[in-house]
Amino acid sequence: MRLKIHACLLLVFILSGCALWDNFLPAPLPNIVIIFTDDQGWADIGTQGAQGFKAPHLDQLAAEGTRFTSFYVSQPVCSASRTALLTGCYSNRLGIHGALGPRNKHGIHEDETTLAELCKSKGYATGMFGKWHLGFQKQFLPANHGFDESYGIPYSNDMWPWHPNYAQFPDPVEKRKRGYPDLFVFEGLEIADHEVTGVDQMRFTTDFGDRAVSFIRRHADGPFFLYLAHPMPHVPLFTDSGSNGRSKQGSYGDVIEEIDDSVGKVLAALEECGVANNTLVIYASDNGPWLSYGNHAGSVGPLREGKGTTFDGGVRVPCLVRFPGRVPAGKVSDTPWMTIDLFPTVAKLIQAPLPKIPIDGKNAWPMLSGKSGAASPQETYFFYYGNNELQAMRHGPWKLHFPHGYRSMIGKTVGADGTPGDYDYTVKTGLELFHLENDIGESQNLAEQQPKVMAKLTALADAMRSRLGDNLQKIKGSETRQPGKVPSKETNP
Repeated sequence: MRLKIHACLLLVFILSGCALWDNFLPAPLPNIVIIFTDDQGWADIGTQGAQGFKAPHLDQLAAEGTRFTSFYVSQPVCSASRTALLTGCYSNRLGIHGALGPRNKHGIHEDETTLAELCKSKGYATGMFGKWHLGFQKQFLPANHGFDESYGIPYSNDMWPWHPNYAQFPDPVEKRKRGYPDLFVFEGLEIADHEVTGVDQMRFTTDFGDRAVSFIRRHADGPFFLYLAHPMPHVPLFTDSGSNGRSKQGSYGDVIEEIDDSVGKVLAALEECGVANNTLVIYASDNGPWLSYGNHAGSVGPLREGKGTTFDGGVRVPCLVRFPGRVPAGKVSDTPWMTIDLFPTVAKLIQAPLPKIPIDGKNAWPMLSGKSGAASPQETYFFYYGNNELQAMRHGPWKLHFPHGYRSMIGKTVGADGTPGDYDYTVKTGLELFHLENDIGESQNLAEQQPKVMAKLTALADAMRSRLGDNLQKIKGSETRQPGKVPSKETNP
């Protein structure tokens, strides 16, 4: 009997010790999945008013995570926006503006740390599939900036000879000479396809999504960082033949539904591999919709203007965040944050040190995790556009615009079926202040009624100008860095 009692006590001691030991074991590093679309409007998800198409997997993300209704990109244009996402810096800090094209000779500098490099420092497998747009020469491609696997296109899918701006050149050689050269697909540092056709673009959403699913399955033992950057719904719009006509909204709705299919496959793969509960999933867009394309463009809902402007229609985008048990489910938050905050947030989650050179983002995890009393990670966000022009800023509920010209489709005829309308480039805004909680459409200028707010915000803007400059006021700034430059003889990967 004593032996049995001693054996039972020993077993209890062993099991208790195992339980205590488990408490001291480090938690596994979380997987990170970022799904980034192109030109998808704030109102192009069902939970924010989308009509004419269905996106059940995006609805699932919203239900199982938190929907952020005041999530911003740093600039309303491709390369600048993606630079901020992947580095945690305002893109003008790094000398990258606008949308880099096939004739640009610069890109992301080798000294900058990307999210992929941050994750690799902690032993992550890293994969990028889709649109890159941080420079197309070899030194700028994702394989040289932390991604173990990469497959995609170097810049926007309309940067090819069939761009509608060059329809007046019927001869293919003339198109390539005076317009854009052939669009290519890269894999690692190699060109997979040199001439991308419409047939290829029909496969883009499915192919890039399938590559992402394969990556998840091959690295399910983790940890992994996946960046799935769909080239659409940026024009030209393409879906595979099975998706044509599936929505009530036409080609644009078809594209969103096909992107939603891809999201569904990624979520299913996470479940099948048993890693969904240890994976942070973030879904967002790089900027607002290209409104001049009419029925081939998305919707900003109640917001003002769209892509190419620093009004909220250009810089406020849909954002869904899911991390089971760690990010509240079914919650809607109007707390502002920005793509620049993703880098330091991921760094905190995976316990990786930040780069030694300055970045602009701040850790948003207390807010994302629903911590009581957690506020926006930053007091103020700034919106640059053009050639380093500080055009606007958001501070709490306040949005201040500085005098600048912008493009608008108000009073103009929008395009249709892939051909754009003509913007009005003569419109200008003055020094105008809006209270976004009461005026989401930025329509009521309160600058004269709020002198104290104006004084505070203009002082904050002046401090930012001293750091990152402002070409509108001919201020250079003291903290800007140079982009990477390509050797004069190198033009292609």
